[in-house]
Amino acid sequence: MMAVQYYEGVGRRKEATARVRVMSGAGRFVVNEKPLETYFPRLGDVDSILRPLMAAGYDRNSFDITVKVVGGGVTGQADAVRLGLARALAKMNPELVQTLRREGLLTRDPRVKERKKPGLKRARKAPTYTKR
Repeated sequence: MMAVQYYEGVGRRKEATARVRVMSGAGRFVVNEKPLETYFPRLGDVDSILRPLMAAGYDRNSFDITVKVVGGGVTGQADAVRLGLARALAKMNPELVQTLRREGLLTRDPRVKERKKPGLKRARKAPTYTKR
């Protein structure tokens, strides 16, 4: 039995990590064993995730894409999947790197939640000051 040839990219954002595998196929896009539109029902998330394919000029129906995403919330997971997909496409065709980078799809968003400091309610919010 021959192994299926795929290209893998790992994307991260906030606390989310996505492992994206791209292989030639009939257009199946599965995230954690569910169809893409079922896993990300929020308006705009699917378009955001598919941006690397559009930027590369590929048709969604020419690939089978499987994603395993863990941690974080909806936005973090969606952005992690997008970065993972962009990295997998860049690995598949190194000529796309310049195009994807120009679109800002290969840059990891470094913003993460700031840690809570002692004596404060949140990272920076102090308790209300009372004079007496």
